Amino acid sequence: MEREVAWAAGKPWAEDLLLSNHSDTKAYAGQLGKARELSRQAADVAKRNDQKETAAQWLLNSALREAEVGNPAQVREQVRAALALASTQDLKILAALALARAGEMARAQLGRNSPESMLLKGYWLPTIRAALELDRKHPERSVDLLQAASAYELGEPNHEAQVGGTLYPIYVRGEAYLQASQGSQAAAEFQKIIDHRGIVGNFVLGALAHLQLGRAKAMTHDQAAARKAYEDFFTVWKDADPGISILKQAKAEYAKLQ
Repeated sequence: MEREVAWAAGKPWAEDLLLSNHSDTKAYAGQLGKARELSRQAADVAKRNDQKETAAQWLLNSALREAEVGNPAQVREQVRAALALASTQDLKILAALALARAGEMARAQLGRNSPESMLLKGYWLPTIRAALELDRKHPERSVDLLQAASAYELGEPNHEAQVGGTLYPIYVRGEAYLQASQGSQAAAEFQKIIDHRGIVGNFVLGALAHLQLGRAKAMTHDQAAARKAYEDFFTVWKDADPGISILKQAKAEYAKLQ
């Protein structure tokens, strides 16, 4: 990977893309500091090449990762920087999702007059609205909203910032079932992500699904399966930054399973 990134240096049609993909791989392994720096480099390269919209996409991709690992301050900073560069509908979608996942309900709303493409109606909008309902502690409403995404959730979201699929609707649905104390249903959703590794690729939800599966299995009192899922997560994050809040939570939860 590093050889390919080195090869792309100075190539305006490749450098920022590979830097951003490199950042996703680092984030998948829990190395958020390195991932953040690589995303910043990718955005800087895109800006130098007068591709402000692409630069904003790389920053928003990073913001999504920060939201999932519990860094709301980083989310706010990166969303603000991204939308200062460009503010297309696609960028506003990613920004709204990042803010919703970070608990920024007031700022996560899309404009009512936004044109609703099939991609927006069938993938992103249900996910954003479901995330907002999770923040309001309405998991049943969240699950209902995500029904609209069921036909599209294994698909390609079609944003340059994410080369594969995100499986975001599945992940949010799994979290909704966890919030509703429905461990078996939650486990099925997170297992779906693990079983579709070829879709989620190196996006951070693929790694976090192992942790969430552990939580779901613990909820069903399947201690052996829960321990294995936590251990799978720790294996993926064996070189992770130690200060990440979700990692600290995972270790504390795992200790209670012993």
